[in-house]
Amino acid sequence: MYTAFDIDTLRAVVVGTDLGSFARAAIQLGRSQSAISMQLKKLEHQVGTQLFTRKGRGLIPTEAGEAFVTYARRIVTLNDEAALAVGAPTTKLVVRLGLPQDFFDDVMPATLTAFTREHQNVHVEVLAGENHRLSEEIHAGRLDVAIAFFKPGAKKEGEILCELPMQWLAHDRTVEKLVRNPVPLVLFKHPCLFRQAALGALERDELRWRPALTTPSLPGVWAGLRSGLGVAVRTEHGKPDGIICVGRALKLPNLPDIEVRLLKAPNASPLAQDLSEMLRRETLCRIGAR
Repeated sequence: MYTAFDIDTLRAVVVGTDLGSFARAAIQLGRSQSAISMQLKKLEHQVGTQLFTRKGRGLIPTEAGEAFVTYARRIVTLNDEAALAVGAPTTKLVVRLGLPQDFFDDVMPATLTAFTREHQNVHVEVLAGENHRLSEEIHAGRLDVAIAFFKPGAKKEGEILCELPMQWLAHDRTVEKLVRNPVPLVLFKHPCLFRQAALGALERDELRWRPALTTPSLPGVWAGLRSGLGVAVRTEHGKPDGIICVGRALKLPNLPDIEVRLLKAPNASPLAQDLSEMLRRETLCRIGAR
């Protein structure tokens, strides 16, 4: 006797996990919360193991549940793709893309334009996140495709697309006013590879520094530089007008390169494979053009 899972139950599992709440999943799916709870209980009885455990007022996947969610996501995606292929009614297909904010102005729109040209009825969800979070979301199956920064020589993960030089950056109108001792830094919040590179280089050369601004967003970094608060470390890709390289002018230490890697969820669906290839092509095109 074989085990056959109900597709609506699998969809509830995926949506509830992604939203972090089965109560919100019930609202999104147009079901009652009690109906979702009954589906989960029936599913756990069917598989013979606990898939979710209570944490606070919500439910989180157990170790077995995390593995099951990965398969549930693949099954739901394939089910919807099959329905779309034969013209059957289906929920809107979703693919999830992650990338740093550095690539929002060129790589992201070019990739989305190319993808929607071939897949007009697909909903694309975009996550702008820190590198460690993008990697975690890929491994957890909550993202299908991403590009992220990595230290050169970091553990083998994804496909290395290129290396970019890190630079000390500041606004051209404020360079002459900046002091070098201590070096005023505009920093991304921890953890951040660019932050680590800046502090490591300054400490290696025994240069004093002070935090002038800490922000969770790249626009916050650019705003800090335009305000003349200090210097920041980033690549030149995507830097706004008026932001220039100042490492040589301020006699700041050399910085290492940083890798751009393409990440893809295990057993990615055909739609995710298409998105991955387009993201790869547009990233190489935009970075190589500079």
